[in-house]
Amino acid sequence: MKHTPSAGRSDGKHHIFHHIVFGTKNHEPMIQLPWRGTLHAYLGGIIRTADGIAESVSGVSDHVHLLIGLRATHRLADVLRELKAVSSGWTHDEIGVRDLASQEGYDAFTVSASQCQAVRRYH
Repeated sequence: MKHTPSAGRSDGKHHIFHHIVFGTKNHEPMIQLPWRGTLHAYLGGIIRTADGIAESVSGVSDHVHLLIGLRATHRLADVLRELKAVSSGWTHDEIGVRDLASQEGYDAFTVSASQCQAVRRYH
């Protein structure tokens, strides 16, 4: 389901859009194709649970791209710390891949609402 990006929503909550990239530890190709899509959907669910907008989640075997909208009151570092911790636990418990770990840190770029489509195509 695609969301039409906008700087605000009808509920009055304004969002700042971010393109985020984070990788597996040592860029090891750990995110396997059979469960990659399920992981991406799970990551989107974590963002929605945090009252964010998951515009697009994609990636390959060694990194993930997210295009997300967060409220101005969100602290990006806190959201990403929670996202990585919860998804790592899910991967260990549900997928059975116990040695999957994320790299420390991430890359994050703010994106204007008018450029969300271009970033989505990049994914």
